[in-house]
Amino acid sequence: MPHIQQLDPHVADLIAAGEVVERPASVVKELMENAIDAGADKLTVELQHGGMTLIRVTDNGCGIAPEEAETAFLRHATSKLRTEYDLEAIGTLGFRGEALAAIAAVSRVELLTRTGEHDLGCALSLEGGAVVSREEAGCPQGTTLVVKDLFYNTPARLKFMKKDAAEGAACFAMVQRVALSHPEVSVKFLRDGKQELLTPGDGQLSSALYAVLGRDLALGFTEVKGSGEDMSVAGFVSLPACCRGTRGYQYFFVNGRYVKSRTMMAALEEAYANQKMVGRFPGCALHLTCRLSAVDVNVHPTKQEVKFGSERKVFDAVYYAVRSALEGDRSRPALTLETRRPATTTVGADIIRPPFPAADPVQETLPLHDVTAPRAAAPYGGPAGKAATPAPQEKPSPGGRWPEGPDEGNGRTKEAVGHTVPLISQPAADSTGHGKFNLVGLSPGQSDPQGKPMAAPHTDVPAPAPEPAPAPEEPAPWRMAGEVLDTYIIVERGDKVLFIDKHAAHERLNFDRLKAEGYRPMVQTLLEPAVCTLPAEEGAVLLAHLPLLERFGFEAEDFGGGAVLVRAAPADVAAGEIPEVLGELAERLLTTGSADPEAARDTLLHTMACKAAIKGGQKNGEAELLKVAQAVMSGQVRYCPHGRPVAIELTRQQLERRFGRA
Repeated sequence: MPHIQQLDPHVADLIAAGEVVERPASVVKELMENAIDAGADKLTVELQHGGMTLIRVTDNGCGIAPEEAETAFLRHATSKLRTEYDLEAIGTLGFRGEALAAIAAVSRVELLTRTGEHDLGCALSLEGGAVVSREEAGCPQGTTLVVKDLFYNTPARLKFMKKDAAEGAACFAMVQRVALSHPEVSVKFLRDGKQELLTPGDGQLSSALYAVLGRDLALGFTEVKGSGEDMSVAGFVSLPACCRGTRGYQYFFVNGRYVKSRTMMAALEEAYANQKMVGRFPGCALHLTCRLSAVDVNVHPTKQEVKFGSERKVFDAVYYAVRSALEGDRSRPALTLETRRPATTTVGADIIRPPFPAADPVQETLPLHDVTAPRAAAPYGGPAGKAATPAPQEKPSPGGRWPEGPDEGNGRTKEAVGHTVPLISQPAADSTGHGKFNLVGLSPGQSDPQGKPMAAPHTDVPAPAPEPAPAPEEPAPWRMAGEVLDTYIIVERGDKVLFIDKHAAHERLNFDRLKAEGYRPMVQTLLEPAVCTLPAEEGAVLLAHLPLLERFGFEAEDFGGGAVLVRAAPADVAAGEIPEVLGELAERLLTTGSADPEAARDTLLHTMACKAAIKGGQKNGEAELLKVAQAVMSGQVRYCPHGRPVAIELTRQQLERRFGRA
């Protein structure tokens, strides 16, 4: 039976340090919060090798008295609490007195500090929590604390650290949060000798937001102000048109402390109900100010999770403040019209008109692979699993124009739009074994809708050779009746009507194609490289997986400051969608983990297939819609990659019951 004994104090310190110091970002957070509690209005954070070899935090706060310098590194030594009643209303960022002791236990620390009452400061060196040297030193008022060789004596923790880029990005994200939580403090951040952030410290949250997020994002935010129920909410939220693909731009603060609050997040997103696109998330920098006794911050070692006395009051305060700001905004997104070349070209005094009609821009920008029927001859339907036979294309008249006719020769009459449509029937074998074609509703010898006599059908075209194996039973015939709301394709089959979500079905087609091809995309070089500015952690994970991005068709490189420069992208992705796609790819990599990038392959393909699919609300040609309908009706497509059904059906009995006919 093992005997119970008390652990060595050094081992106990290492265990306790693991709760407070998880990674270099934890050290940065604790030291910056100590500096703010000391009254500093200028802060400088320096890193080397992601913070693993060096972290230096310099402030101009009140400093530490020389006789208290060593005491500051003892466990539970603090200047912020005196009695148990102080825990009921904590107004400082730090209060436990564990941070400096935990940091010193797992690193080599150098302290340089001076107060305003002393002419000389104190220089103190510690290693593994033990004091190595102490002496007087000349220095400016404030504190400089240097942390070297983090986790040098804790190999169990050291082996789980990520690459320098990832750890540095986590530190940068922490500095950004602190800068937004206290806009009155000027924050400077340097990584490996390069300055990546500098906030003005003028007390204006808008200035800090501009410095942290950049000009483009900051201009998409609107101000929020609200108060009531002993609470006030102030800050900025993104406009509905500027929502992002991830929650990486949501920053919540309670009494100046950065927190992760599901209540505040739910209130924020509820305020955007029916105003933003599905799958998009608003960004924010919201400060909630309440009574100190109404919130408990002593519930987690990192102090990023809090408990509210009344969750409902917090929800209402955030919800109504954000909702009021959104309803009061009267701005509209600017419409940018693409400049098109005129259809005529002037040569001297003559005007030359092109002999062919202009191409359909929708069909050019949203091509479907392997479309067998041209747009001009695409029928509205056909049997499942068979491509429609294109009608012969007429030649332009000598005058340079296509022949006038019903709906300009698109294969259907003007009266047929939205109703019955003359279709090209399937070849029917006659007694001679030859096939012939008939137009539904028109027999040989009749006049077509233009009044021209119809020629007798050709019967000398041999039918294709029969398959040696017996042909499977033909499925029930169907026809595509049209499209509603520019989103749903309507198909009639027997006594059933099907509504097909064209985006979901096309997304599945793209996903299956990409997966079958191993996703070797056609890459297009951008005329103007795209600069994608993402949150620090998302940018770092993309830069850490550049070879994986290259496999998916993105030629990218580090642009500095966490930005990613894209020089080439898959042909399926529009240039304007590149930042959004990369943001979603980064979120997938962060979610699935970086240890095994192949585990994220299918989820990455989901994103690529979705962005390349035709969109609901867009105008599409008949051939494009027919291609999607054929895939669904043949059973090739049943569900989209996210598991949603692509079609629902309505029977004649259900329809007649609604009209009282059954």
